[in-house]
Amino acid sequence: MKKGNPKALLPIGVFLAAYLGLGLLFEYGLHIPMGFYKIPIVIAFLLAILVACLQNKSLSFDEKLAVMATGVGDKNIITMILIFLVAGAFVGVVGRSSAQSVAYFMLELIPARYAVVVLFLVACFVSTSMGTSVGTITLLTPIAVEVAQASNFSVALCVGTVVGGSMFGDNLSFISDTTIAACNGQGCAMRDKFQGNFWIALPAALGTLVLILILTANHQTTPIHADYNLIQIIPYVLVLAGGIAGINVFVVLLIGILSGSIIMLITGQTVATDLLFSMGTGAAGMFETSMVAVLVAAMCALIRVYGGFDALLGFIQRMFRGAKGGQLGMGLLVGTMDIATANNTVAIVMANPIAKEMCADYGISPKRAACILDTFSCIFQGIIPYGAQMLVAISATAEMGYSISAFNIMGSLFYPYLLLVSSLCAIFLFGEKNK
Repeated sequence: MKKGNPKALLPIGVFLAAYLGLGLLFEYGLHIPMGFYKIPIVIAFLLAILVACLQNKSLSFDEKLAVMATGVGDKNIITMILIFLVAGAFVGVVGRSSAQSVAYFMLELIPARYAVVVLFLVACFVSTSMGTSVGTITLLTPIAVEVAQASNFSVALCVGTVVGGSMFGDNLSFISDTTIAACNGQGCAMRDKFQGNFWIALPAALGTLVLILILTANHQTTPIHADYNLIQIIPYVLVLAGGIAGINVFVVLLIGILSGSIIMLITGQTVATDLLFSMGTGAAGMFETSMVAVLVAAMCALIRVYGGFDALLGFIQRMFRGAKGGQLGMGLLVGTMDIATANNTVAIVMANPIAKEMCADYGISPKRAACILDTFSCIFQGIIPYGAQMLVAISATAEMGYSISAFNIMGSLFYPYLLLVSSLCAIFLFGEKNK
């Protein structure tokens, strides 16, 4: 390993100071609603890149541009951006009404006393199908509040169950930006990553179901009914099945877009012009995420050339020994970045180049690295009180006429806590079978 240069990590510190520092100031110092998310992350990264360009006088500005261009032009970055855009188009086509049909269909089939269990299962399925935890929370939180009101369950329990279930899908979905970022950043197949993550997520999900069943036993409730259109579930099922079967992700998403378009048009949910507009809006919703991927690639290319990653790797090697220690260090690395950025996709993108070098040094496979990055980022993202998931849940609950705080919800986030336990067991008790 080359000699490290800790000063080369300064751009990351500048980004964290600008993004995290100002975000906390706006949110808690000035008490601006959703203040943490009023900080433009693109501007924060541009500031960090400016600082990186001012470092290392031995390289001219043109040479630094060439280094950044090499980082941005990486095949994995280009693939990641294209998948982001196509996945956004798919979500724009199917819309939220499709997932809502799934939710109410399952709630109608199951006895109301098991409504909280159903909420968790629905959140798991919808988030896995949609590929977005925030979208799932936005969709299901009003339903969770309705369930709580109709069945006398705690609002915090119902909302916390939805938030936890949404992180299950965010971790596993083939069209989730976290999965896309982790797989392409580490160069592993999504199917392999799904299989590795599934056996970590399944015990946590089963444990969550047991806890919910214990806490909701002996409740007397009334049935919950609502209208739904079951045919709208087909695009989600096709995408999920295609991903599990190992079909190329672009083909899977195109199948989802085509089937969703046909169903939306045949059922009269939209017209061709509105469908195209929704498709474009969905893709446009991924523009910022795509730009962040570009800027992080440029910044990390400079940091790598300056010796920053070598310094960070040296520190991790001193702190963590062996493959198991390396995996824990990788998980804490992406978790720390998630705490700082409150964005699990950004945290993964930032951690990817460091994690890739850790794979070579610690003998960790790309599949295992992708699993760890995605899982640990989702654990922290699902728990932090200023994360988008928590803020959206609180806002949606308030719109339904209930006042609730992040700390009320945190007491019912069984799945993220159990996912942490399951992840640590996977690292220290069960070795990697296939490298």
